[in-house]
Amino acid sequence: QVQLVESGGGLVQAGGSLRLSCAASGSIFSIFAMGWFRQAPGKQRELVATVTGGHNTNYADSVKGRFTISRDNAKNSVYLQMNSLKPEDTAVYYCAVGLQAQLRTGTAEYWGQGTQVTVSS
Repeated sequence: QVQLVESGGGLVQAGGSLRLSCAASGSIFSIFAMGWFRQAPGKQRELVATVTGGHNTNYADSVKGRFTISRDNAKNSVYLQMNSLKPEDTAVYYCAVGLQAQLRTGTAEYWGQGTQVTVSS
């Protein structure tokens, strides 16, 4: 059983930056994509970004140009660099691992416990 542990959330002012990290306790097959979702209060969970084993990336339109996802296969880890943060980025951010098709439909093989990101105006 793979466990995902996120870190790096916190409180930041608008325009600031945060870097989220997610480490898997076991090996992640290269066929699996890794991604980040977020869920704001009263809203549905949304896919933020994904990265495949071959380092191909996809982003939600709302974060393109501001967020960068990356992956270290040797460390079974995925990262989300978030720049130019906005108050509307405030949410609980979840790390997820699964097939790319799964992540695109909002499902995953494994989920992290979530980390809070709060952006103040």
